[in-house]
Amino acid sequence: MAGVSLSRQDIDILGKILDPESSADGVPRLDASLPRDPHITDAEEYAQVSQQERDLVLSLQQADMELAGVGKKALLDPIAAYRTALSGLEELIARYPKYASAMNNRAQALRRLYGDDILLERTEAPSNSDRTSATAAILQGDAATRDEREEAAATVLSDLDRTIALLMPASSSSSSPNPSPTTLSPTANKTLSQAFTQRGALYYATSTHMASGQRCNSRIERPEVEWSREDFEEAAARNFDLGGRFGNDLARELAVGINPTAKLCGQMVQQMMKDEYDPEV
Repeated sequence: MAGVSLSRQDIDILGKILDPESSADGVPRLDASLPRDPHITDAEEYAQVSQQERDLVLSLQQADMELAGVGKKALLDPIAAYRTALSGLEELIARYPKYASAMNNRAQALRRLYGDDILLERTEAPSNSDRTSATAAILQGDAATRDEREEAAATVLSDLDRTIALLMPASSSSSSPNPSPTTLSPTANKTLSQAFTQRGALYYATSTHMASGQRCNSRIERPEVEWSREDFEEAAARNFDLGGRFGNDLARELAVGINPTAKLCGQMVQQMMKDEYDPEV
């Protein structure tokens, strides 16, 4: 078998495929002089809204820590306190329907409450290892009804979709593999990266569960329930890639690790190197 020689151009192209972040395309420029939220441009109003959100998030974190057995116990019912803070986020979003950060935080709170398997049919109670996991859902087993879980699944994805739509400038597209460079405030950029990363995490968790035989819950009114396991994995890679482009280092690493194209190209490169240095095989 003849050896295969890679030109510098070949190597550069393969490098970009294997590492989506090797290209600067789509990397935003940050401008601290811009409003922290593009839809709440009055600085005083933003300060009030963001402080309300911060207080609610702190309440969520306190309840979560007590449920995990961390720190002093000051709450009579941590789950009730968690739900109360979540309701506060819902009220804040109702008053400020274009406040993306609150939607991103509500999505995270719902994922913590119901778990990252909310797109799937629940066929059995969680195992003991699932119950004690640091990332286990707060509500286990029959503590959450089927209707609750289905509503939460739709809300999480809707919130993340809305967060991205509100913060992604018109010159860019989250569906494009190379969004055009744009300018964002550091705060908006961080929220946008978190939303992409959250959506990627939910998609990847779903693909992992489907690999073990679980199916999507067809009652959830979302197009994703028609996806295959491969669809979820590819969507997870795209969202992690975009999360990385907007500054999330963990998302950047995950994108390269699960990108199906990167895996295939890695195998091709290995075979080319083998043929190059051991042409008789």
